Amino acid sequence: DTPLAICEQRDTKGLYARARSGELRHFTGLDDPYEPPRQPELRLETVGQSVEANARELLAMLVERGFVRPD
Repeated sequence: DTPLAICEQRDTKGLYARARSGELRHFTGLDDPYEPPRQPELRLETVGQSVEANARELLAMLVERGFVRPD
């Protein structure tokens, strides 16, 4: 649920600029609404949490579910 302004700042491909100019239509967050998942299996806070903290959280979930070994 990253704020739109942050998404635009992080946009290295210029997609938001293209959507704002009308070149891209039906762009989520601009002319189509963002609909957050009702019950996500994992939600990472990308604004207030570091990449490392998010990676630890993701890895912990993968270990817990048996996708990767804890070692």
